[in-house]
Amino acid sequence: MSTRVPLPRWVDVALLPVLNVMLAFLIGGIVVMLVGQNPLDAVGIMIYGAFGYGSGFGYTLYYTTDFIFAGLAVSVAYQAGLFNIGPEGQAYVAGLGVILVALALNGLPWLITVPAMIVAGGLFGAAWAFIPGYLQAKRGSHIVITTILFNFIAVSMMGYIISKHLKPVGVNSDESAPIDAVSRVPQLNVFWDLFKHSPVNISFILALLALVGVYWLVWRTKFGFAMRVLGQNPTAARYAGISNSRMIMITMALAGALAGMVAVNNVGGVQGRLILNFVSGAGFVGVAVAFMGKGHPFGVALSALLFGALYQGGQELAFSMPGITREMIVTIQALVILFTGAMGDMLRPPLERVFFKPPNPSSAEGG
Repeated sequence: MSTRVPLPRWVDVALLPVLNVMLAFLIGGIVVMLVGQNPLDAVGIMIYGAFGYGSGFGYTLYYTTDFIFAGLAVSVAYQAGLFNIGPEGQAYVAGLGVILVALALNGLPWLITVPAMIVAGGLFGAAWAFIPGYLQAKRGSHIVITTILFNFIAVSMMGYIISKHLKPVGVNSDESAPIDAVSRVPQLNVFWDLFKHSPVNISFILALLALVGVYWLVWRTKFGFAMRVLGQNPTAARYAGISNSRMIMITMALAGALAGMVAVNNVGGVQGRLILNFVSGAGFVGVAVAFMGKGHPFGVALSALLFGALYQGGQELAFSMPGITREMIVTIQALVILFTGAMGDMLRPPLERVFFKPPNPSSAEGG
């Protein structure tokens, strides 16, 4: 049996994901052709919608912000060998912490309320993720199963809390009381006119800081080293004196805190209130973002930007090319997730044959 030969680092990190995305767009282009539309025109419209004008670029960065936080929540846990499939529920529960603090401080300047919302969202998200971490560490419950189930529990629990306790009297829709404009997370168009009417806010700056912070934590600290040892060899970690159960619980809490920043972006900023299902699948997209980015913050940033462009470009495409339905756009997005996530290694064997140089038999005989 032949042994697998590792690919060069730049091929594994850069070329392979790019080829996967190109393959997804190629198949998506075939789908577009089957309905009688020009795939090149469709790609041009998507690129223009995502980057061609200020508001569109702002929407791209808004989606990117959510995907960065969700992707980091998955990536941090993955470094410790944990598959956190729960950012959707963790962000949803974090919205409760954000709105409770925001309404308690309503009317105060955003310089006071925003830090409080960040702390509250992080704590509520961390608490929700800590429970599956505890169950894995102390009871042996599989983290994938518990985090998936906790997504459903979060949906039911938050629906009850919003409709029965946070919904103001006389309001028909299930939502909380609004946050005053002065107390919300400020939009970037206040500081930079380029973004015009887009919802991107200073949570995007927070996301960039989170990328730097996660890189420093995982690759430049003793805690990060212990986390990576746990992820690569739990037995070696235990013999090195690392408490595996403690690391699992802390790592999951940290992942939940990162997912909780999605609530700061949406509840504290864009929506200005707590509404049903405000996460809108960003937590699940974060799983694909993390695996496409190989669990590295730089890769997460690039893949989050790609998915942000797909979301905003898809909306522009639906508006500008009516022959392409919303369902077809979702199909194209799903193809990218499929080829970069579930089938991310499909092109690895051909690349291994391309970049693997077998030893020269004559030189071996001469030696």
